[in-house]
Amino acid sequence: MSEISKLEKSLGVKFSNKDLITQAVVHRSYLNEHPDFKLEHNERLEFLGDAVLELIVTDHLYRTYPNPEGELTNWRASLVNAIMLAVIGKDLGIEDFLYLSKGESADANSKARQYILANAMEAVIGAIYMDQGYETARQFVHDKVISKLPEILKNKLYEDPKSRFQEVAQDQVGVTPTYKVLEESGPDHAKHFVIGVFLKKDMIAKGEGTSKQEAQVSAAEEGLRAKNWE
Repeated sequence: MSEISKLEKSLGVKFSNKDLITQAVVHRSYLNEHPDFKLEHNERLEFLGDAVLELIVTDHLYRTYPNPEGELTNWRASLVNAIMLAVIGKDLGIEDFLYLSKGESADANSKARQYILANAMEAVIGAIYMDQGYETARQFVHDKVISKLPEILKNKLYEDPKSRFQEVAQDQVGVTPTYKVLEESGPDHAKHFVIGVFLKKDMIAKGEGTSKQEAQVSAAEEGLRAKNWE
């Protein structure tokens, strides 16, 4: 069985145009080392798949739930964000089929790999749409993505990490978390922040980001994990 056949089996979709599904897993770094490769990288398919995914999820939420727009927006964001898509992509085994540079291949557990995998997931959706049409893409998104919604709603994963950490901290220990900048580096156009999240004087976790807000969200995510409050 060819590699593409294995990927098709994992996805549950048989492609007429094998180049489309192959292109969906080609990262631009691979082409830097293999300029003669016959296909482009996956960013155009990712662009398409992002829109297809958002439409399918939005349509489902609108038709299924009478909730206000703000709640539906949060639910949609929890389904289509990079963290969720990377988890789904990993579960589907997409990571095993990525075309990456040697450097990217070696960096398996980085945040960059998470985004590469999430983008490939969107590109796969774009490839399915181009090859099989809207209905097959809709079924795929329902089976692989929208199926995560009950878990999201049950565990309130649609709340942003800072809100979740604050809500659980107040409930469990009666304390409102605080955030403190531990490190700040880089020029103005490329700042890097390390921020700690504290319960009273105890630092629970650290997070990093290119803005204070991003680093705080990262710290809250790590704090939820550290306290086993996920």
